[in-house]
Amino acid sequence: MNPAFEHDIYTIRITGPEMIAALFRKARTGQISQQDADLLAHDFKLDWQQQYQIIEMTVSVSEIAMNLAEKHGLRGYDSVHLAAALFLQEMRQTMNLPAITFVSADQEQNQAAANEGMFIENPNHYL
Repeated sequence: MNPAFEHDIYTIRITGPEMIAALFRKARTGQISQQDADLLAHDFKLDWQQQYQIIEMTVSVSEIAMNLAEKHGLRGYDSVHLAAALFLQEMRQTMNLPAITFVSADQEQNQAAANEGMFIENPNHYL
């Protein structure tokens, strides 16, 4: 995710609300300070506008997500994130572009992505 590497970073639009909700939930439960939540949210919103390429929730992505939830037993939004990645992967293949890497810290989601033939990267491996 380091901007110096100039990777294209794709995510689905629901990532924004999910990230902000997670930050402020952590502040409410005392896991991080309110000041840290405010700062992190500000930084994320800047990155959101400048660094991420947003995939919209379409009928196609929704259909793929439902199939993934059924096939792999994924939680709802986990299936949506994977569906967006698979949708993007398919689009890139039709344009003869390189495969993407699916990045998630969720083991079940990563297993489903691997089962779907995706390259995966777990950021927890770098802690």
